[in-house]
Amino acid sequence: MARAAMKTSGVSPVHALADAALTPFWLEDPARPDTEPALVGDEHCDLLVVGGGYSGLWTALLAKERDPQRDVVLIEGQEVGWAASGRNGGFCAASLTHGLGNGLARWPGELTKLEELGARNLDAIEDAVARHGIDCDFERTGEIDVATAPHQVAELHEMAEEAEQLGLTGYEFLDREAVRAEVASPTFLAGLWDRTGVAMVHPAKLAWGLKRACRSLGVRIYEHTPGTQLSSRGAGIAVRTPYGRVFARHAALATNAFPSLVKRLRPFVAPVYDYALMTEPLTEQQLAAIGWKNRPGLSDSANHFHYFRITADNRILWGGYDIIYHYGGDVRAEYDHHPDTYRKLAEHFFTCFPQLEGIRFTHTWGGAIDTCSRFSAFFGTAHGGRTAYALGYTGLGVGATRFGAEVMLDLLSGERTERTELEMVRSKPLPFPPEPVRSLGIGITQWSMTRADENGGRRNLWLKAMDKVGLGFDS
Repeated sequence: MARAAMKTSGVSPVHALADAALTPFWLEDPARPDTEPALVGDEHCDLLVVGGGYSGLWTALLAKERDPQRDVVLIEGQEVGWAASGRNGGFCAASLTHGLGNGLARWPGELTKLEELGARNLDAIEDAVARHGIDCDFERTGEIDVATAPHQVAELHEMAEEAEQLGLTGYEFLDREAVRAEVASPTFLAGLWDRTGVAMVHPAKLAWGLKRACRSLGVRIYEHTPGTQLSSRGAGIAVRTPYGRVFARHAALATNAFPSLVKRLRPFVAPVYDYALMTEPLTEQQLAAIGWKNRPGLSDSANHFHYFRITADNRILWGGYDIIYHYGGDVRAEYDHHPDTYRKLAEHFFTCFPQLEGIRFTHTWGGAIDTCSRFSAFFGTAHGGRTAYALGYTGLGVGATRFGAEVMLDLLSGERTERTELEMVRSKPLPFPPEPVRSLGIGITQWSMTRADENGGRRNLWLKAMDKVGLGFDS
């Protein structure tokens, strides 16, 4: 996407940020539920779920649906939905592989199966939303990947052809006129519309609805209760918390970007920070100026990409572009805001939608993403099969976490299923190297990705080498 700032009136795009609240828009909703008390003393259960985001909530819910007699406890270090699950863009995708291209590159032999499982998973999410009465603005609108540079047009053409060869339905290539008829931006040159594989949701309301559904099935939830230590104990496991302990037959770890209680997993995840802006509601005139009547989510096709969507009350969420990694992989509250990125995002927004000059942003925020080197989740067990984990969703966990929950429950049961037989499930990504090599490598990779965007998509020797060994860096 062209990076020129808005010039029509001499007003800087930064002025649109003047009144923005430094807080996630989604979490300010009046539907936010009351917080559950912290765990004090000892608890005993069949299954302990550590983490109260989508991954943990789906695991607890599905565990009770599989076996209503199973005694399930969920602990969350802050509040349910407080971290990535309440801060993301609300793109609930069927893809389990971080998109068709990444799936083709890594699991070409089973991609058709992975796409089938992903479609079934998204259907199951839609069914659960309806069955449990979760009011989360669920809209199955699809998503359009847009080309904003000539080389990206060819890439989208190629992707559409590959989808057709694999027998995957629902993908439609849009030329310049067709994509601009859907959403009017002078930067759009083409698009690839996945018409059925993505839904838009209010992400925090989805998390809160899953919390309510879990409680209705008897899951005991403790908030402000971080797990601080995990160990084997007899035939089960024990997790220490600030004010107590939980003893369980099995544990499912759903901590994602936060340091895993299984320390050997920590090199596999690099927490990176992603940022977003939210506009005020658009007027009827502003809506008419951009179209967007079918309300699909959008993302551009650059290495440093933007994602954007329209909300139920006709705001525009605009996020992405920068991927910020902090030395040592720390996750800290002070990293949740990055004014330099907000400024860039505001400039890019008005380049994409110059007809919206004068609109203001009401909220700016950021949060951590659990990036892994293959861009999609990995799975496994510890403590003799009594602990399961799923992490590394790399920014595409709104939908895929439900699939990950199914995998964790399969692994804990010892079952061989169509999920556990997948190469994607049985294999692991390459770990990131230790510091300072990690920071140096990430810095070189980001510089190389920027150069590729500026040079017609041509990848330099560094990126080609990373591709060859299966290492990557994305969000």
